[in-house]
Amino acid sequence: MNTDDLIAQLSSDVPPVRRHVVGRRIAVGLLAGALVSGAFVVMAMGVRPDIGKAMHGFAFWMKWSYTISLAIAALTMTAQLARPDSGRLRWLWLMAIPVLLLAGLGVFELVRTPPAQWLAMWLGQSWMTCPWRVLALAMPIFIGLLWSFRRLAPTRLRAAGAAAGLAAGAFAATVYCIHCPEVSAIFVLTWYSLGILLAALVGALLGPRLLRW
Repeated sequence: MNTDDLIAQLSSDVPPVRRHVVGRRIAVGLLAGALVSGAFVVMAMGVRPDIGKAMHGFAFWMKWSYTISLAIAALTMTAQLARPDSGRLRWLWLMAIPVLLLAGLGVFELVRTPPAQWLAMWLGQSWMTCPWRVLALAMPIFIGLLWSFRRLAPTRLRAAGAAAGLAAGAFAATVYCIHCPEVSAIFVLTWYSLGILLAALVGALLGPRLLRW
C-alpha cells in the first residue's frame, strides 16, 4: 500500500467533530477543578470575614481583574495548544497588558506612599504563604485541564503543559482572592504572580510526561 492509499483509508468514514468541542471539554475540566479549589478555600482557609465590604472596594476588583485577565489569556493559549496544528501562538502578547497595568498601578502606589512603608506594603501579611497557597489551589484545576487534554491531541507537550499550568494558577489566584485580605498592587504583582508562575513551571515539567498520547 502506497502512502496516498494509506491516507485515503485512514481518512475514510471519519465522523465529523462537533464545533467548539475543544473549548467545551477544557471548560468542563476547568470548572471541575475550580469547584474543588473553591471548596478547599471555603472549608479549609475560610472566606475573609469582610468579603461583602471588600467587594465594594477597589482593591478586591483590582486583584480579580488582574487574575481573570491572565486566566482568560492563558486559557486561550491552552485551547490553541490542545490542537495538533497549534502553529504560531496568537494573542500571546495580550498577557503583558494586565501585568503592565498592574505594574503601573504599583508604581503609583509607591509614589503616594512614604518610603518607610514600602517594605510593609510589598510584603503584606502573607508574602511567605501566598505563592504556595496559589500553587496548591492550582493543582485541582491543573488536574482538570489534564483530564481535558486526554481526549485532545496536543503535540507541543511542554508548551501545552506550561499553558495549562499558567491558566490553572491564574484561576487559582482568582479563587484565592475570596480569602486573601491583601490590598496592595505591588503585593499582588509580586506574590500572586510568583504563585501563578510556579504553577506554569510545574505544568512545563509535567507536560511532556502526562500529555503524551
